Amino acid sequence: MRNIFKSFLLFSLFFLGCKSEKKEQFNPDKALEKRFSKLLEYQADSLSFPRSYSFEKKQVNKVPSKDWTSGFYAGNLWQLFEITNNTKYKDLAKKWTSFIEKEKYNNRTHDMGFKVFCSFGQGLKHIENQNYKDIIIKSSQTLITRYNDTIKSIRSWDFNKEIWKFPVIIDNMMNLEMLFEATKISGDSVYHKIAVTHANTTLKNHFRKDNSTFHVLDYSPKTGKVRMKVTHQGYNDNSVWARGQGWAIYGYTMAYRYTKDKKYLNQAEATANFYLSHKNLPEDGIPFWDFNAPNIPNEPRDVSAGTVISSALVELYKHTNNTKYLEYSKKVINTLKSENYILPESLNAPFILNHSTGNWPKNDEIDEPIVYGDYYFLETLLRLKSL
Repeated sequence: MRNIFKSFLLFSLFFLGCKSEKKEQFNPDKALEKRFSKLLEYQADSLSFPRSYSFEKKQVNKVPSKDWTSGFYAGNLWQLFEITNNTKYKDLAKKWTSFIEKEKYNNRTHDMGFKVFCSFGQGLKHIENQNYKDIIIKSSQTLITRYNDTIKSIRSWDFNKEIWKFPVIIDNMMNLEMLFEATKISGDSVYHKIAVTHANTTLKNHFRKDNSTFHVLDYSPKTGKVRMKVTHQGYNDNSVWARGQGWAIYGYTMAYRYTKDKKYLNQAEATANFYLSHKNLPEDGIPFWDFNAPNIPNEPRDVSAGTVISSALVELYKHTNNTKYLEYSKKVINTLKSENYILPESLNAPFILNHSTGNWPKNDEIDEPIVYGDYYFLETLLRLKSL
């Protein structure tokens, strides 16, 4: 009898031990809350904006305010304030936003919209602040100094001068939102007119017959004619770089919002339809970094491309009532709200999602958390909520 009792006791202890070791069921909303709180824990530093996280180096990649990604972190904090209504995010957002003000004088970059509008522009959604408006106007004044009336575009980069004379990248469409807003704030139409002119030039020259987009076009400053159509971050000059398609879809959807010019809406839809019907778009909606990468399906995904497009397609749905756009956005969010994509609580870094790809040709930020992937994820959540 004593042996039976001992056997029963041992079995019970074993059973309870196994039960206690059973993994707790993953709760995506709780997991996101824990990731959101990591941004509150990260110390504010005007010289060190968090851009990405390297698992190999086990460290946050920090950049100065001049980096094109600097505005996204403040933008994430503003959006988290809107999502949670926790004023701690708002207070931190104000602090990080203030660190970017000096960029309003930086005329060596086209990325003023990314830096200034994703921070100060987000702030204006939540507080009435004349200084924020003045910074957006001054930043827009600085940005349009890069406009060339012969080419009828805003110059993107200043490097590679031995190869490029006047490069314009599809990403530049995203910076036009700040110009459109600068006209609304100031009443001066010059910003709106330059934004429209740039959008028209890009519309004319950047798209292929199948409505995918090239990454970089180089123009002759003397004649205004296209010198070359190439890539800088895609697999090759004629490949379909996923995030580039996102900048195009988002950029022309946004341009339609401000102008109601139907040709912009038509291009946004055409590129969106190309993207959604592409044979190499995975079933879960998260694209490979480039649709022509040679080792698909064993290529890195790019969450940032997926979130840029998911955000854009919520707005495109609002303009068209085409439910396939909304269905894609919801699919992306459902995919990302999983253990595979939400970073674990144990990682002490101010990021939310894993598996973005920054610059594959340079082997830089491959399959890592990147700040702008989080930014457009949060924006998608808010846009879906507002429907």
